[in-house]
Amino acid sequence: MLRYFIILISLNLIVASCNLNTNNSEVTEKKISLAEQELFSGDITSPDIEKAKVLVSMYIEFANLHPKDSISVEYLFKAADISMNFGAAKKTIGIFNRMINEYPEYRNISTVYFLKGFVYEDQLRDYQMAKNCYMEYIEKYPNSVFADDALISLQNLGKSPDERIEEFERNSQ
Repeated sequence: MLRYFIILISLNLIVASCNLNTNNSEVTEKKISLAEQELFSGDITSPDIEKAKVLVSMYIEFANLHPKDSISVEYLFKAADISMNFGAAKKTIGIFNRMINEYPEYRNISTVYFLKGFVYEDQLRDYQMAKNCYMEYIEKYPNSVFADDALISLQNLGKSPDERIEEFERNSQ
């Protein structure tokens, strides 16, 4: 009899912990939504970097706690977008790598590959890594939206705006 009682208590604890996780997820999504509203409703010409960092952390924390939730990959994409726009290039690359490894079937994964190359090129000035990323992108997604952009980026890697203008002028003559 005691054995059945212990099993019954254990089952109740398991069910209760599952319910807590579900409720926790909803609360976290609500908190994220409020943080998004707070960040994006302000002055867009001078956004609050601290609020942006907090929101990025919330997105990542949600994905850590709920990796199988379909919104996790969307939150990671948003986290990468915000990080990229605030110049946190290494953090952005880390998020992109995570998305590539953990969510290879993500609907925007081709964009992730392209943006990874862009961050290496534009923010980190690591032209070899940018080249590798663009080449991988073109190989995997030759007919995608940014394929032409990746080819142009490859042709212009490491060139200054002045060098690009000179080259354009030479080619147009």
